[in-house]
Amino acid sequence: MSYNFSQFKQGADGTIEWLKKEYLGIRSNQANPGILDSVRVDMYGSKMPINQVASVLGESARSLRITPWDKSAVKMIDSAIREANLGVSVSVDDQGLRVAFPELTDDRRQALAKLAKQKLEEARVRVRNEREKVHSDADRQEKEGSIGKDDVFRAKQDLQKMVDETNQKLEELYEKKTKEISE
Repeated sequence: MSYNFSQFKQGADGTIEWLKKEYLGIRSNQANPGILDSVRVDMYGSKMPINQVASVLGESARSLRITPWDKSAVKMIDSAIREANLGVSVSVDDQGLRVAFPELTDDRRQALAKLAKQKLEEARVRVRNEREKVHSDADRQEKEGSIGKDDVFRAKQDLQKMVDETNQKLEELYEKKTKEISE
């Protein structure tokens, strides 16, 4: 009988998706609507994501156009972006808002690369925690007698291969992000 790795696979996939989302929030030289995902606008008595009160489109390689569905929301969106301290400049015009991405300084690039590395390490810790859950579960099943010693050994080998593959994917995401930051 072989070990069921579905729980680990689900956790590993979730970690990869989490890292992708975290990297969207790290600013690079390219205008990316994903950077605004963490910004919440105080509207209608609750905090709402910008994409629920306006359309966000890439206007050029270094700017975004935010067009609120309710024109009275312009000031609230403007203040929410400024308070988020994303390192972007916001200007208001008759169509809505323009978010400009200034050129990154070397210091800012280093800080962003360091942040990307921290997110990678957090993701690796999550994968290690998932691996430990499987190790514990396999050892428990062996003690109960539901799987044999050879099956546990084989399961741990297979698990390590999956961990290595997941870490490789995480590393590729990190390399892509650092390249994006350095350009």
